[in-house]
Amino acid sequence: MADAPILGSTKTLTLDDDVFGAPFNGPLVHEVVIAELAARRRGTHATRNRALVSGGTSKPWRQKGTGRARQGTIRAPQFAGGGVVFGPQPRHYTVKVNRKARRAALRSALSVHAERRSLFAFDLADFEAPSTKKAAELIADRRGGSVLVVLGAEESAAAKSFRNLAGVSVIPTEACGVADLVGHATLLVSEVALNTLTERAKKPVSRESLDTQPASPAGKGEVSA
Repeated sequence: MADAPILGSTKTLTLDDDVFGAPFNGPLVHEVVIAELAARRRGTHATRNRALVSGGTSKPWRQKGTGRARQGTIRAPQFAGGGVVFGPQPRHYTVKVNRKARRAALRSALSVHAERRSLFAFDLADFEAPSTKKAAELIADRRGGSVLVVLGAEESAAAKSFRNLAGVSVIPTEACGVADLVGHATLLVSEVALNTLTERAKKPVSRESLDTQPASPAGKGEVSA
């Protein structure tokens, strides 16, 4: 069973084998990463066509007798300063990826960190108040590359401690995607964030398995009549 060392301590956190022991699926991870990066694009690019360019409301010269080609406006695409033909317009780049595929890709990315021993945890008790010095000392021996720090929503003191360090990215668990995990060499998580990521990556319980589970006895989590 895999585990995650707690930095600054000799303790470890036990990892779920279903989530952190999954085989790596390269094509699936690539598909999800491309979809995530595409969804981050704002898509606000726009060009002006000949209807949007100002000016050019009259013919630049008369139709016949000049020896030149006939023109109706100087804002046609062939003129400098004219409209753009088939230019980019505002659009979205969202690509649909199935929910099961996203979960499987998340398990693959987390399993890679667990296999490479690049997944670490830390104790939030050390960051009751923001301290960049403590954060730098905590990961001083783990700076083999970029570091991704994943925190819970209420862990603002730790976020303020890590966010000023070079090569360190701090994101909440809700914003953590497969592209973030595979794009960093080291993953540092709090215990709350680790539990949240584990729940997100778990396989959904099928209806058949729920039907075959035995009923819970009275007095254990349920109120009997």
